[in-house]
Amino acid sequence: MAWAWAMTTPPNRSTLTIARPDDWHVHLRDGAVMAGVLAHTARQFARAIVMPNLSPPISTVAAADAYRARIVAALPAESDFTPLMTCYLTDGIDPGELERGFASGVFTAAKLYPAHATTGSAHGVTDVANIRPALAAMERIGMPLLVHGEVTDPAVDIFDREAVFIEQVLAPLVRDMPGLKVVFEHITTVQAVQFVTDAPANVAATITPQHLHINRNAMFAGGIRPHAYCLPVAKREQHRLALRGAATSGNAKFFLGTDSAPHAVAAKEAACGCAGIFNAAFALESYVTVFDEEGALDRFEAFASLNGPAFYGLPVNSGTITFERRAVQVPAQIEANGTAIVPFHAGETLGWSFRA
Repeated sequence: MAWAWAMTTPPNRSTLTIARPDDWHVHLRDGAVMAGVLAHTARQFARAIVMPNLSPPISTVAAADAYRARIVAALPAESDFTPLMTCYLTDGIDPGELERGFASGVFTAAKLYPAHATTGSAHGVTDVANIRPALAAMERIGMPLLVHGEVTDPAVDIFDREAVFIEQVLAPLVRDMPGLKVVFEHITTVQAVQFVTDAPANVAATITPQHLHINRNAMFAGGIRPHAYCLPVAKREQHRLALRGAATSGNAKFFLGTDSAPHAVAAKEAACGCAGIFNAAFALESYVTVFDEEGALDRFEAFASLNGPAFYGLPVNSGTITFERRAVQVPAQIEANGTAIVPFHAGETLGWSFRA
């Protein structure tokens, strides 16, 4: 199914070489599925921020260390990919555990899931007030807070939950804790773009490929399209255009984070289908297509390879990758170690491919 809108520009170059990118937000899952999807991320990215919403969630140094070891063990033999681990914040999280994990290099950041906001968030935070001691410790030591920015009040329309979260939770948090580094993850709205743009330098945001390509119509194109459903959901066209403007602007506050989230076909095509889009297999081809369409190929390296490391205080990767203006066909399904998954852009032809 074709999800992307036709927005072509005259070809002005046939290749593009950039520093090797990182993915600052990915779901690798665990076990057999993790082993099946990991190579797609490792093929494209040198490092990735790995989400901790497993069952049980990764909320201790020991659990994160063990999960990292499982990821490394599942990598192809020649891979130099580095997983960057995160701590799942709960109402009773021990600030000392965060400090120990960050000091030892096990935790790169901590993730705030509002309870029941998305897949694997049942153990999430019920009220930010409950984690104030943990946030104070993070502010003091410079540990980034990664935020899934949606309220979960059922009275709030699902398409408004990000904007309401900014007003009710994020803006007060940034005001009250001015030294806390915050990544507003997978932003989806004009309001989020404006908030991050206007916020101090310690606030940044990631943007997914799907939210650059689709608006909410994609979920209802001729029927219910479960493989276009993720959380936060895609919004109106005005929001998609604002995200494209932010991503391609050159503003260092915005950087690449796929939020790639694999689910089996049966789990998506169900009476109550899972939220999440698996985009890892062709993530870079998807992103560079947007920058080409927007006439901003010269700004792609900053978004994909430079802005994220700068915000996290990490070095830029030494290697490079080269994109070629050459068609690549996205398959209808991808096998992940015995689990069939429908990828983003399934059945489409993208106009760029790359070589490491």
